[in-house]
Amino acid sequence: MSRTLAAAAAFALLSASTLLTPAGAQPPPPSSPAPAAPATPAPAPSATSPAPLKAGDPFGETVTLPEKTIIAISGQANWDTAFETLAAKFKDLNAWLDQHHVVPNGPAMTIYTQTDDLGFNYQIALPVAEAPKDAPTGNIAVTKSPGGKALRYVHRGSYDTLDSTYEAITNDLDKKGLDAKDMFIEEYDTDLSKTSEDKLVVNIYVPIKTP
Repeated sequence: MSRTLAAAAAFALLSASTLLTPAGAQPPPPSSPAPAAPATPAPAPSATSPAPLKAGDPFGETVTLPEKTIIAISGQANWDTAFETLAAKFKDLNAWLDQHHVVPNGPAMTIYTQTDDLGFNYQIALPVAEAPKDAPTGNIAVTKSPGGKALRYVHRGSYDTLDSTYEAITNDLDKKGLDAKDMFIEEYDTDLSKTSEDKLVVNIYVPIKTP
């Protein structure tokens, strides 16, 4: 996978509530007028364009996230290998659940808790009906997922195209005059450890600050 800055862009965009445009940038001075070019057809979408949403896909739907009991692996990752890292950790988590005969009762999720230009901190998690009798050890733990008011957005397509989705999310928050908390959640309708990137369906939850 090529380098993705989707989550970093999300934090920067959601925190600043502005698009990343260089401060004070000015267009170059106009040169002498050039002859008008003949009209040409619009270019076809590039391979990195996000897949179009389907009818009924929410984009900015207000929801209340319930706190869920989750089994999670916490860690840090670099943007260069973000997808591969998360997919591998989900395989590890599923292996633990299989070994201890624990059945998840909802979609897998990644909770992003901190980011910078080089990487991010995360919890990859699977919800369960109740805490298992055999308590996890090491970097696997039983905890609760974030709850409260959030906006829900859908992304279809690869991780490499998440940047454009997060830009659209930021524009939607600006339009609605809402402030996002410094975290966000990706919930996977498709299996991150088995599905090819271009076939991903991701629900993005943006927790909102309340007065």
